[in-house]
Amino acid sequence: MSFVVVTEMNQVAYVKLHRPEVRNAFNPEMIAEITKTFVELESRNDLRAVVLQGEGKVFCAGGDLNWMKEMVNFSFDQNIEDSLKLFAMFEAIAQCSLPVIGLVHGAAFGGALGLIAACDEVVAEEGTQFCFSEVKLGIAPAVISAFVNRKAVPGKVRPLMLSAAVFNAHTAQQVGLVTEVVPAGEGHTVLQKVLHNYSQCGPDAVRETKKLLNSLNSMTWDQQKKATAKVIAERRASPEGQEGLKSFLEKREPTWRPQ
Repeated sequence: MSFVVVTEMNQVAYVKLHRPEVRNAFNPEMIAEITKTFVELESRNDLRAVVLQGEGKVFCAGGDLNWMKEMVNFSFDQNIEDSLKLFAMFEAIAQCSLPVIGLVHGAAFGGALGLIAACDEVVAEEGTQFCFSEVKLGIAPAVISAFVNRKAVPGKVRPLMLSAAVFNAHTAQQVGLVTEVVPAGEGHTVLQKVLHNYSQCGPDAVRETKKLLNSLNSMTWDQQKKATAKVIAERRASPEGQEGLKSFLEKREPTWRPQ
């Protein structure tokens, strides 16, 4: 049984969490499947974007109850191993050089907020409930914190992580987890507009920009200077960069845009 369903259309991969009977809560098998899916998508040169969404009434309820029951008997070493696999899942999404757009509805609790934080852009429907629920269980939003702090405004999201307060899509947007809030039921319509924006851009340019943005925080200032100069020099000299510049000067559409 597959816990993740992947479909493709117009050079976009749609990755759907597929455990609606448990509100798309993830267990070790689903975590492994999501990780494998995004590692494989990273190697695809024919795609332009990835959409991450959930089947059924909610996006994702976080960790599966049966998985949490098993954790009670885990040793420290087993918990470390288990947590590293969870981190690898979020990392595979965040490090995928394709732009990843999250489409969120219904609810996103616990680890689901790690999925959201790993996305580049998130469209959330009004009425969606969000919660860093971990501390209510006596645990911590630890693994997801590395990704949340990269995405959200730390000073604004911190109280939500410490209090486990339930918050709405507009608050999620204010703290930086969500890019756009849309009326309930209109997520897919707005998603197509978002995907259209990406279709207008040079696909290699988008990938290289994401790779650069992902790497800057770990660089010194001097390393950033060299890396940014290298990327723009390579892009200007690349076939795609040459086509983009020439099409702009010649007032025509570049070859990568859908006709």
